Amino acid sequence: MSATNFVFGWLEWGALPDLHIPAIRAKVDTGAKTSALHADEVEEFKKDGKDWVRFVTRPVTRRPKIFIQCEAPVFDKRVVISSNGVAEERVVIRTRVNIGKHSWLADVTLTNRDTMRYRMLLGRRAMAGHALVDPGESFVQKRLSYSVYKELLEDPAHPATFEG
Repeated sequence: MSATNFVFGWLEWGALPDLHIPAIRAKVDTGAKTSALHADEVEEFKKDGKDWVRFVTRPVTRRPKIFIQCEAPVFDKRVVISSNGVAEERVVIRTRVNIGKHSWLADVTLTNRDTMRYRMLLGRRAMAGHALVDPGESFVQKRLSYSVYKELLEDPAHPATFEG
């Protein structure tokens, strides 16, 4: 293990600050090459002549009425074969991932994860050179809480929204 590696459990709390997502539980999956984030209403557009994507994410699985409107530059498009064997072309963004005291850039695909238990999947490409995984542990890094969304919903400057 190099000095830059740290240990993850199979499930960790993370944040995606570039997307204004302060807390999300991520399944850490060394069997998946690519990372994925739940996204609805994915819409590509041009901004200053560059390709961008706008989407809605619902980071709290059991609270689907809480959502965050996100925008990010399009980094790439890739065909990803999902766990059920279906090939899907996905938009890829490059965004900062914070887990515990650690922060790095990762490529993340956007897809609908409504049927999945966790709204984010952290694949092996995102962890390469950064982390080792202990599959017998969960939440090895600092725990966050979805309670941050209650405060954010009261902040008119934050893109978090509550439907209904």
